Amino acid sequence: MELSDESRVLIIYTGGTIGMLVGQQGYVPEPHFLTETLRSQTRFHDPLQDSLFSNSGSVQGFRDWSKGTSSRSESPRSSARKSIRYAILEWTPLLDSSNMAIEDWIRIATEIELNYAFDAFVVLHGTDTMSYTSSALSFLLEDLGKTVILTGAQIPLSQLRNDAVDNLIGALSIAGHYIIPECCLYFNHTLYRGNRVSKMSSYDLSAFDSPNFPPLVKVGIDIVVNWNDVIRQTSVRKFRAHKATLRLFPGISGAMIRAFFTPPIRGVVLETFGAGNAPQRADVMEALKEACDDGIVVVAISQCTKGLVLDVYETGRTLTQAGVVPGIDMTPECALTKLSYLLSKPELTVKEIRDLMGVPLRGELT
Repeated sequence: MELSDESRVLIIYTGGTIGMLVGQQGYVPEPHFLTETLRSQTRFHDPLQDSLFSNSGSVQGFRDWSKGTSSRSESPRSSARKSIRYAILEWTPLLDSSNMAIEDWIRIATEIELNYAFDAFVVLHGTDTMSYTSSALSFLLEDLGKTVILTGAQIPLSQLRNDAVDNLIGALSIAGHYIIPECCLYFNHTLYRGNRVSKMSSYDLSAFDSPNFPPLVKVGIDIVVNWNDVIRQTSVRKFRAHKATLRLFPGISGAMIRAFFTPPIRGVVLETFGAGNAPQRADVMEALKEACDDGIVVVAISQCTKGLVLDVYETGRTLTQAGVVPGIDMTPECALTKLSYLLSKPELTVKEIRDLMGVPLRGELT
């Protein structure tokens, strides 16, 4: 087989519902279950190819695989006449995504960097914090020239009726056949820009949506790529943890805000009402202005799923006058991870960080 007839994809399996089994107290992760199940299904492993499945746990093992010196799995040819060879790098232990931390975002980015000889990457991840990870990776993976897709499932592969098969086949098919050099999220036949998506449902199979930006790919009878909205990117950075999210609510006081804006906090995502409005009481405005004057970067986003922050109302303009930066139509996940990314750059001043929060770096703003 000629090299041009196949794509090599690395699947980074971090955990999540997709590979769980039913235990006495509900779904539980089962090491190696997903990888062994894929090997047993002809849709994921072509028995006619002279290749064996590899579950190597080391980076060197996967480097050997990419050079053809170790075993691997191969999917059957698609209608596009291209075969997808893939290896699975399974984390030990597997993580529930609610336990995913900044260090794990960096670990995923590092594994992609170390294995960049692969043509594309699929990250299997739990759904609860998947949109945070996809947003974080969109900033961590600078100068990205290959497709990176996060996916998972609401119902695990172990169940007869599940969404795991469709989500994994869809992610592998897109990663193997198209160069979309972004960090994306694939779910329920739709590929989204990773920093534009939020989890909308804990029980629907269409668990994610991108209310302020169109999908990059729709999968039906045909795979339709929205090439007009696919961006071309221009070192992996360490994130800084000293940031938080503050959701405004009726009756919030200046004292509460001051208590929140304490060291080591350097950045805050402020979830405001409507189009960027906040209570106009003097104690609230003074507390926000004090924080901004102290060098804390405060970014305002809307609490509305379909919304954006503009200073069209007086209640919004006063936030800008206090030093709060409008986050326009960024999702909460994206605003938080972008702020983390910028705070991790020691060469940037507070003013430069504030300015860059309003500039699209990875297509995160309209």
